[in-house]
Amino acid sequence: MDLKHGFISADDHVQEHANVWTTRLSKQKWGDRIPHIETQHDGAQHWIIDGAPIDLQEGCRADSTTARRAHHTVRWGEVPPAGSKPNERLQLMDADGVDYSILYPMVAGLAGERFGKLADADLELACVQAYNDWLIEEWASVSPRLVPQCIVPIWPIERTVAEIRRAVAMGHKGVIYPASPMELKDVPHINEPAYDPLWAVCAELGVPLCFHSGASPKIQMRAGENFTPAAALAFGGIVRSLSSIAVLANFLFSRVLYRFPKLQVVFAESSLGWAAYEIEYADYQSAADGLQSEGYALKPSELFQRQCFFTCWYDQQSLRVRKYPGSANILWSTHFPLEISTGPETRQRLDRAFAAVPDEEKRQIQWQNAAKLYGL
Repeated sequence: MDLKHGFISADDHVQEHANVWTTRLSKQKWGDRIPHIETQHDGAQHWIIDGAPIDLQEGCRADSTTARRAHHTVRWGEVPPAGSKPNERLQLMDADGVDYSILYPMVAGLAGERFGKLADADLELACVQAYNDWLIEEWASVSPRLVPQCIVPIWPIERTVAEIRRAVAMGHKGVIYPASPMELKDVPHINEPAYDPLWAVCAELGVPLCFHSGASPKIQMRAGENFTPAAALAFGGIVRSLSSIAVLANFLFSRVLYRFPKLQVVFAESSLGWAAYEIEYADYQSAADGLQSEGYALKPSELFQRQCFFTCWYDQQSLRVRKYPGSANILWSTHFPLEISTGPETRQRLDRAFAAVPDEEKRQIQWQNAAKLYGL
């Protein structure tokens, strides 16, 4: 493929604007249950989803475009336009040396989990479909460089599969799903056969299934009340990435990947440092416990290299241990527009991080793996 910059960012976020759902869901049917922004008595604004308030900062984090990256956003007017306007995003992508941007949500949750928590399955489906339609109509239609991924209702699984088929037919290139749906509502454990239609449809359609860290809050430690806002953000970012340790271990040992060898899984906002440790340790533990005699024909590292991917964005020292996941299984990103984004210095950071990486591996990690995985 013809690239200007030679870089595909595999984990960026799109900022849903204030009217995504109010213009697409029936006010007569849903009333104030529709996701919308409300102004509080103190002038601060919150997202409201089915009556539940969400701190504006949790759903509007276009901080990398501001001088104050840890700034606590309290009003929609403070959110930089590059988060929610595709043409502004494209300009910043050009300035930062990014050819394509693969998109994850924010207001909906990093994996659509805010809708997954809804008790009303019909409202969940309506919110999910509105998001998926909006991303195609207002982002992907502007430029193929803005790569859409769908969120889905987490249950019942028949609705999940139907929405995946509908969304992929519209142009979505990946499927985002919470890695621990049983934390969100009373549904089976993710390893149960009830989810087999989900694995099967993603394998059939050739789209990756993406688990973004931070969508399973019960396996994350919360920041202490004595933390400053900046310290709480830093702490949250670190433990969010590390929360994928349990998710990865589950998929290495649950047999899902064995039963669906064509399923491709992305662990978004991960890190090569702990990934190398976990994959090496998983091989060691697997051998020590004699798992090969129980039908685990591949070492965990071999299973990972056959079907799994990490997305990284800041790693520099960790690239030295890339042999454990494998260079063909690493994606890179800017993580725009969050406060942890490498923008607007992505090119300089790439040059420093990949200084000792051979050109062939550099091309794989910076764009070839993502281009193949997402069919760009």
